[in-house]
Amino acid sequence: MLMWVRMAPRLPLIFLLMIHGVSGAGWGVSYSPSDICALKNSSVIMSCTYTYPTGYKIMKVFWTKNPEKGEEYPDLSEDPEYSQRLQYLGDTQQNCSIRLSHVTQKDEHMYYFRFLTDKPDGKWIGYPGVNLTVTDLQVEAPERVTEGHNVSLTCNSSCTLTDRATFIWYRNSQPLTERRDGNNQLLLQSVRREDAGRYSCALHGHSYISPAAQLSVTYPPESPVISISPSGEIVEGDSVTLSCSSDANPPAEISWFKGGRFVGSGRIYSISNISSDHSGEYKCKSRNEHGERYSDAVTLNMSDPSEDTYTALELKSTTSDLYDTLTRVTEGHNVSLTCKSSCTLTDRATFIWYRNSQPLTERRDGNNQLLLQSVRREDAGRYSCALHGHSYISPAARLSVSYPPKNVSVSISPSGEIVEGDSVTLSCSSDANPPALNFNWFKGGRFVGSGRIYSISNISSDHSGEYKCRSRNEHGEKYSDAVTLNVMYPPRSVSVSISPSGEIVEGYSVTLSCSSDSNPPALNFSWFKGGRFVGSGRIYSISNISSDHSEEYKCKSRNEHGEKYSDAVTSC
Repeated sequence: MLMWVRMAPRLPLIFLLMIHGVSGAGWGVSYSPSDICALKNSSVIMSCTYTYPTGYKIMKVFWTKNPEKGEEYPDLSEDPEYSQRLQYLGDTQQNCSIRLSHVTQKDEHMYYFRFLTDKPDGKWIGYPGVNLTVTDLQVEAPERVTEGHNVSLTCNSSCTLTDRATFIWYRNSQPLTERRDGNNQLLLQSVRREDAGRYSCALHGHSYISPAAQLSVTYPPESPVISISPSGEIVEGDSVTLSCSSDANPPAEISWFKGGRFVGSGRIYSISNISSDHSGEYKCKSRNEHGERYSDAVTLNMSDPSEDTYTALELKSTTSDLYDTLTRVTEGHNVSLTCKSSCTLTDRATFIWYRNSQPLTERRDGNNQLLLQSVRREDAGRYSCALHGHSYISPAARLSVSYPPKNVSVSISPSGEIVEGDSVTLSCSSDANPPALNFNWFKGGRFVGSGRIYSISNISSDHSGEYKCRSRNEHGEKYSDAVTLNVMYPPRSVSVSISPSGEIVEGYSVTLSCSSDSNPPALNFSWFKGGRFVGSGRIYSISNISSDHSEEYKCKSRNEHGEKYSDAVTSC
């Protein structure tokens, strides 16, 4: 039973309520402040002073919580829940401050200072005590913002932090050092697409970082760009693929136009067995909810072989035509082109050859044949011939070089960090003649899909790995280099192992190890005994174990994407 010692007549009740702290005729405890809001995992100092009359000697000082009438007050320094986290900073004369480290929401209580003297009537507890509230941090942000607009992100806490809060902001786990100030808001003005990412906040000087909030920046399409496969000369009868690429968020819808007339939809526009009817200017239009853009025009230009004419040429009073043949050849093979005339030229003929109207100066000789050995794709083009010293040049004949896929590559959209639950698109491109129409996808050597596009919705860690695409046409096939999907995810499969295993004998030393599967690997581990925080780090060691240590233990594993507790294990 607590004895309230009064050394002077009882004070009026109204006067007692006005006194800061609790005192009575030389007895008193004062707290500053009496309400504390602390950040999770931080250390808290409860500042305290006390007084007592002369003639008494302090025998014991301690802090307690949740006192109940009729029961002795427990000393927190003897409570395993607090013993490793509580440090008494005071003395036995006036200062009664303490430091409590690694606070969590379970530490939210009223705390009181208690002291005992050498006399039976010399006991005191400082009511009403210190009220401790523990908060975490949460980022409040819109899911999406349009490029060019302003957006404000707020770092919220459930109570007003007692210490002056200096906030730090992170984007994709990298600190935004220019944003270190006392404001819990991050204002992004005239947002750019580079501002998209996962934002989290913290307090300067504290290790705790809030869970991340995703900010997506939407924007209209950039100017689309068209690529043509195969590159180089287009020969009637070939297959041609036009590809339209445009950066946009959300992804753009693609439409195709020939001479202003709509001809198709989709990122790919394919023409098989191309003819002169397909000649003309092509554009693609990229469109999303924020706007639309047209590409520059590209021209498909080919002519029907029947349109080739052979113009009369007067040479030494003899009429003659010069022409050559239309030829197709596979890369690596040899081909011979012949410059013919309808009669035998009287003068000794020195022939000149042209490719795409540019003279092949090294081929100036008396032979009317042009031999191309081990043909390369660069040899494709429109060939014509002439006689040295004459201005007349023959009509051009087209040489098409067929080849298997080359330059096979994979692009990933969206670029940047991939988090579990996102949607991801892999696109395969290659240079081939005829264009490759057969695309297959492989993950770690195992076939997973077909088509130029391979999409994964609601991606998970199971999708992590190396991916390749294989491009194939009638002349062969080629694999791309591998690209890696590295999917980020919060901890899972959190478990505790005990060493040594088997029976644990009192007096032994025991080590608890926490392991988890997460990406990136968890670096933050916390230990709990019967729900009470007892330590940090992947390893929790108990030396000279006793029955006091018997209870259920759990570890909590945390990374920037979330946290998870292990199942409970029993140490003894």
